[in-house]
Amino acid sequence: MKNTPLTHIKTITEYHALIGIAKPAHPLISVISFEDVKRMDEHAYSFTHNFYSIALKRNFNGKMKYGQQDYDFDEGIMIFISPGQVFTIEAEEELKHSGWLLLVHPDYLWNTSLAKTIKQYEYFSYAVNEALHLSEKEEVMVTGIIQHIEQEYHANIDKFSKKVIIAQLELLLTYADRFYQRQFITREITNHKLLGRLEDILAEYFNSDVLAKKGLPTVQYIAGALNVSPNYLSVLLKVLTGQSTQQHIHDKLIEKAKEKLSTTTLSVSEIAYELGFEHSQSFSKLFKSKTSLSPLEFRQSFN
Repeated sequence: MKNTPLTHIKTITEYHALIGIAKPAHPLISVISFEDVKRMDEHAYSFTHNFYSIALKRNFNGKMKYGQQDYDFDEGIMIFISPGQVFTIEAEEELKHSGWLLLVHPDYLWNTSLAKTIKQYEYFSYAVNEALHLSEKEEVMVTGIIQHIEQEYHANIDKFSKKVIIAQLELLLTYADRFYQRQFITREITNHKLLGRLEDILAEYFNSDVLAKKGLPTVQYIAGALNVSPNYLSVLLKVLTGQSTQQHIHDKLIEKAKEKLSTTTLSVSEIAYELGFEHSQSFSKLFKSKTSLSPLEFRQSFN
């Protein structure tokens, strides 16, 4: 994708003006049909905004970058963007797509159950390359929820309006959470390829001299090498293996430590240093927590 100027959008009203539609009925929440969006002058747009964005896109003729990676846009998908995150859209011709867009400003959630819990949904992080792919049945379900929100949004406002909309929004996010968990399982081939790449990255790191110089690889480093977010990688590994990224790193470390303890005459301190530890006590403590043996006890078991 080309470098495009970054536009920061402060309000939902400002966003409506940018895409050429009427002002929102409420300044802090809006439901937009993509078919109502007017054509913009440019074919490349890079945005960040101060509100949550939830979209279902179909028949999209452009490309999208979320954070630093291209989004997987082969099918109709749902995307989730948090305040402050950067996304870029490019189209070779007039941008065309169908579907809907739900915009919610954080201030709308004030003093509701979602004010804190919305940040706990993993898919609002930069989970790059994995938008939410919906089956026809799932799409009908989430579209129905959006229609309920839209009806309530345009109805006469009363003391129950916000409660109803928040309840529907929570339901939408819960279903999205369920569908993401399903996707981790149904996209098994793609996910296991990623798991294989993870093993290759760890093996290369642990077989190089980088380990002694820089210490253990961080979760952020591994996620970056795989072009996914740390949160996305953690959820995927939990589903596929039952372990976190940190546990995978430690398992590879223990495997390397066992190899050195059983095939070399290096002291425990020397091995700890080669494995990136400043203090051998830290290495010994981790080794025992993983194996129930101290490094010396493990070595002696071979004699």
